[in-house]
Amino acid sequence: MKIKDRHFKPYIPQDELQAIAVRLGEEVSRDYAGLDLVVCPVLTGAFMFASDLLKHIAVPCEVNFVRYASYSGLASTGTVRCLLPFPKEVEGRDVLIVEDVVDSGLSMRHILRDVQTLHPRSVRVCSLFFKPDAFQGGYRVDYIGRNIGNEFIVGYGLDYDELGRNLKEIYVLDQQ
Repeated sequence: MKIKDRHFKPYIPQDELQAIAVRLGEEVSRDYAGLDLVVCPVLTGAFMFASDLLKHIAVPCEVNFVRYASYSGLASTGTVRCLLPFPKEVEGRDVLIVEDVVDSGLSMRHILRDVQTLHPRSVRVCSLFFKPDAFQGGYRVDYIGRNIGNEFIVGYGLDYDELGRNLKEIYVLDQQ
């Protein structure tokens, strides 16, 4: 498949993505039973995963989107910009940040710093994908859908220059 000037090949099928959403939804439901849960998906990349994940969270929860940006094309710009901040209503509540992919961890470190200024009771991170070889540490990713390598992926909410988010499967950059 071609998106702009790059070729991508199939990587993770839709049924595997759905199985991840079910598994993580069950884990979140177990861990947040009886708590005051606020789920905060990070736009724009996590919107499809968050939609499927939320269908499998069986405890009452509020949903508030946040938006941060750090990518341009195939690489991080190294600068994290907050485009839609956390609502002040997270104070004293249990926050679950839902992300599409945690790679170096720079964006999530910035996001975690921002939410902590609002004094939530707890904060956990749920990521569809985690790149352990790129991760620079400093915090824990509490719920991981799947570990992957450092390859560039697109689809299921993830984009290449804002294209490809609508694909129902994950594709990987074809290096050939």
